Amino acid sequence: MDIQTLEIVRKANRLTNELGTNDPHKIARELGIEVIPLSFKKQRGAYKVLMRNRFIFIKDDLHPVMERIVMLHEIGHDALHREEAVKAGGFKEFNIFDMRQSRMEYEANIFASQISLPDDEILEYIENGYDIQQIARAMHSDINLVALKTDTLIAQGYRFRHQEYRNQFLK
Repeated sequence: MDIQTLEIVRKANRLTNELGTNDPHKIARELGIEVIPLSFKKQRGAYKVLMRNRFIFIKDDLHPVMERIVMLHEIGHDALHREEAVKAGGFKEFNIFDMRQSRMEYEANIFASQISLPDDEILEYIENGYDIQQIARAMHSDINLVALKTDTLIAQGYRFRHQEYRNQFLK
């Protein structure tokens, strides 16, 4: 596994272990990140640092499954990319989920998949013969996030077939 992916997995695991939860709203609250619902037209979420205060802006009418993924993605930006947001003058708006264009989006998606899709559950479904579509349904997640998670497990040494996913799956 490349060092960057391994570090993302470690950070995500450390965060959930320290806080004792994988609930994104509880995590945000514990980290002191203010969550503000907005009526975005297209965008699903954004992470910003304004005067050393951290904010997640989230589309106010998302399906609960997508809201959870978006929240964890934005928390990933806080955990992994806060310095970049601060250096940008506090107004850095990440174009969320387009992994082809941005290393940071890819990393935030790995972070979200690590927290929302625990290794032991994914592995149990795989051992029971589930494909990624069935795992996504069973875990109330997105098929592309599950595919990304399986790639992360493969990078950690597990042996299963690489899964295809769309790079812009949450855009």
